[in-house]
Amino acid sequence: MDKKNQTVISVKKLKKKISEALLFFGRTIFGVFCCFAGMYSVIKLAENGSDVFYYAMAFASPGTAIEILSQPPREEQISSTVPSPEVSGDAQTEPENEPEPEPSPDDEPKNIPEVPESRRGTVTETQYSASEGGLYVAFGNAIIKNCTHHSAEKIKSMLKTEHNLSLSTELGDTPQVLVYHTHATEGYEPADRGYFDLEGTWRSTEASENMVAVGDSLTSVLTENGIGVVHDGTMHDDPSYNGSYQRSAVTISGYLEKHPEISVCLDIHRDAIEPSETEIMKPTAVINGKKAAQIMIIAGCDDGTMNMPDYWENLRFAAALADKLEELYPGICRPILFDYRKYNMDLSPGLLLIEIGATGNTLEEAQYSAELLGNALAELLIE
Repeated sequence: MDKKNQTVISVKKLKKKISEALLFFGRTIFGVFCCFAGMYSVIKLAENGSDVFYYAMAFASPGTAIEILSQPPREEQISSTVPSPEVSGDAQTEPENEPEPEPSPDDEPKNIPEVPESRRGTVTETQYSASEGGLYVAFGNAIIKNCTHHSAEKIKSMLKTEHNLSLSTELGDTPQVLVYHTHATEGYEPADRGYFDLEGTWRSTEASENMVAVGDSLTSVLTENGIGVVHDGTMHDDPSYNGSYQRSAVTISGYLEKHPEISVCLDIHRDAIEPSETEIMKPTAVINGKKAAQIMIIAGCDDGTMNMPDYWENLRFAAALADKLEELYPGICRPILFDYRKYNMDLSPGLLLIEIGATGNTLEEAQYSAELLGNALAELLIE
């Protein structure tokens, strides 16, 4: 082969290598850009409190920092609100022969802006329930949804030992209960009207419209029962959801150090159950002829990475409280969620995360449920 042809071949090989290098460099730059764009989008969703962020976080592995910062996992989507003749372990049913709710002052018309029909989504009211079997474990009147590797037999065996928490009315105003809100800005529907605003956010920094108002109702009942309570209204999720649990951990630790008599810490939230972009759920029970937002208690379980040596005691407390709630107000509770979740439960075995209602409920329904929760807690723990 002459030198001219060799030169031509060498130039072609060089051009090919340069093209391959440029293509590789271009793909690398594009990949890096996509990663940064994705990270930026997630951060903005978290900062804006978007529910898309919560669902994305549900895929994080248990015990990771991302999982701890996320909202509690949502319950399964309901395929129908019509009760079936047989209730399986996964079934969600409506109560039979429940009396119609009586009108109350809360039902009076409010000055709520009209929502155009083009912006209306559906609010589906239902009552969640389950029977023992599969993931579901019975404890007295309560049901536990077991999302851990522990068997039902192991859970029942551990629950044979009673919780060791108690409250005394002899301590006067000395705080024994801490009520607080990691996600205080969570809010509810402005009215029970069967639809919601597709552009709504269910967020508010006004204490009279968010979880702080629900905490006030709980605190009032406990105080009336002679229990010393501290209600912290700090909005740990404002201006950003990112880091909410770290900030509330500082709050909790401060109160526990200042008031060592505190044995019960309640992180009061509201849930968000959204089968689609145009439908949200309203978990509801009718108690004494009045609509109440259903309550879900979350008990954490250690997967070996969370430093939660007392998680069985945490479950005992959750199970006893749900059992008492169901004894006093049948249908008020959704199944307890027992899962590899932390939510600052490493700070106290008496710390529970409690979801009162969901986005489809009204504030008044949630406040009523908080009062019922206070009654049950007082009856369960007062010596």
